[in-house]
Amino acid sequence: MMTFLHTFIQINKRIKRHATRYSIVLVILLFGLFLEAYMHDFNLVYITLFFVFSLGFSAGPIGLLNLGHLEAHYIRSGRIFANQMGNIAIEVHNTSTTTSWSVTLHHQDQSVALEQIKGGTSKILHLPLLPLKRGTFIHEGSYLQSKYPLSTARLVMKIKESYQGIAYPEPKGDSLRSFLQQHEAYYGEEKEFDGLRAYDGSQRISSIHWASVAKGDMAVKVFSKESLTPKLVFNFYAAAKNDEARLSQLCLWALECEKQNLPFMMQMPKKLLSSRKESIDDILETLAKY
Repeated sequence: MMTFLHTFIQINKRIKRHATRYSIVLVILLFGLFLEAYMHDFNLVYITLFFVFSLGFSAGPIGLLNLGHLEAHYIRSGRIFANQMGNIAIEVHNTSTTTSWSVTLHHQDQSVALEQIKGGTSKILHLPLLPLKRGTFIHEGSYLQSKYPLSTARLVMKIKESYQGIAYPEPKGDSLRSFLQQHEAYYGEEKEFDGLRAYDGSQRISSIHWASVAKGDMAVKVFSKESLTPKLVFNFYAAAKNDEARLSQLCLWALECEKQNLPFMMQMPKKLLSSRKESIDDILETLAKY
């Protein structure tokens, strides 16, 4: 009994209560029943008053125990890029043996419903995140909320932890294919005709298939390459016209090389990055913190 009381006191300290419109309804109902019982002395009214009072009184401890046994902490999420919708993962664990009901995870104006979580189990929730700029960021201020069981009180338990993450540059710019076409003298020689594809403005005039143009369909010739240079080299200053555009372009090329399993080098100011020596995440982090 003492252990339970101690646990309840600790839970009570962690959770804040906020009134809801149903709190006012409950107070008005109790006051009306009290007046009715006082003026008319009906046994049925006394029974109803006792029932409503007991229900409202017990809702508080039940709600506290429903929320208070939950623990939440941030876990490592996937890659997050500037100006692109991402997710922050939070694991919620129920330390009790009973099921918790009607819990939601909140951060500012965003919320994710937890619905129910059985005793001794965990669930991972994802809060949407849209970073407006690259670099390190701190995600904090999240909290768990519940109005269980009667919605007569809004119970809030803050998540004390914070999450420090990195928003990589927004991957955008010319495709890797376009880069290779512009530097094909360095990255392979045309071997044999490999078909046609739509003209997108990035190809050379010499690659245009004029027979298709005559038919009203702008297309370019595609050739397979004899070989690719084992190390692609991307130069920071040649990537784009300003630093932010350069970082976005290099980020895009790094991701495309990762997808195609192509090794590359990236010549940054005062630093040379190599995919053979560093992971893609390390390279992206360097771009994010530039």
